[in-house]
Amino acid sequence: MKKVRIIGVPEHFNLPWHMAIEEGAFEERGIDLQWAEVPEGTGRMCQMLRSEETDLAIILTEGLVKSITEGNPSKIVQEYISTPLQWGIHVGAKSNYQTIADLKGTKAAISRLGSGSHLMAFVNAQNEGWSTDTLKFEIINNLDGAVDALTESTADYFMWEHFTTKPLVDNGIFRRLGDCPTPWPCFVVAATQKFITTEQDTLKHILEVINNYTLEFKQIPSIDRTLANRYQQQLQDIQEWLKITRWGQQQMSFQVIDRVQDTLINLKLINKKLKSEEILQSF
Repeated sequence: MKKVRIIGVPEHFNLPWHMAIEEGAFEERGIDLQWAEVPEGTGRMCQMLRSEETDLAIILTEGLVKSITEGNPSKIVQEYISTPLQWGIHVGAKSNYQTIADLKGTKAAISRLGSGSHLMAFVNAQNEGWSTDTLKFEIINNLDGAVDALTESTADYFMWEHFTTKPLVDNGIFRRLGDCPTPWPCFVVAATQKFITTEQDTLKHILEVINNYTLEFKQIPSIDRTLANRYQQQLQDIQEWLKITRWGQQQMSFQVIDRVQDTLINLKLINKKLKSEEILQSF
């Protein structure tokens, strides 16, 4: 068995991986795929790729692209979720803020620097016409930290995936003021350059397996109920999420990578633009 380490967030997007592992689909190819959850999100996963604590990651596009431009020896090997991520913009239930416009000049809770919650705060500020030079942040590590920060008012708002945070909204812990979708496909499969170089055949097998699962994922009988039960979500929320979510089985286009980099440069989040082939791995 070839041991391969993979990381991702503990969210409903990644159920196809868990199903494939549990059903022995990778073992049939001689691969022991070892999944580890990273609730801290993309910023932490970028660190783990850089330090070779993992071989693969299911990670947010913009966070990984930023990290690669800063020298992370990893590449995107395939698109994973082809649709935008819906970033809910949340405040504490007892907060006085009523609209997104009210949040101008306030402090955003972020999981860590370089995370999706950090980068999307800039995208949202740009959408709202705010100066991005004055954005303020409170690092909270994960969702539990965000609950503490908004409840205790050490931060004013928090951006996280709409459906993951929906139970906190339903339970009266957060209020959601609106959503900010990513301007590009949201999740990719990333691999370290070392793994790409030394285990290209293994990587191709892994992608073949997961693509077989994601291609037919929505057609699995009662998949909405399975997702709702496994991730403690309301059935109607999962059904809405399934309608707006599409899995990809191809490599991301050069045009998308250009758009991501142009946006990050415009927001002064990266200092240089790489050639797309320095970010994307073609086989």
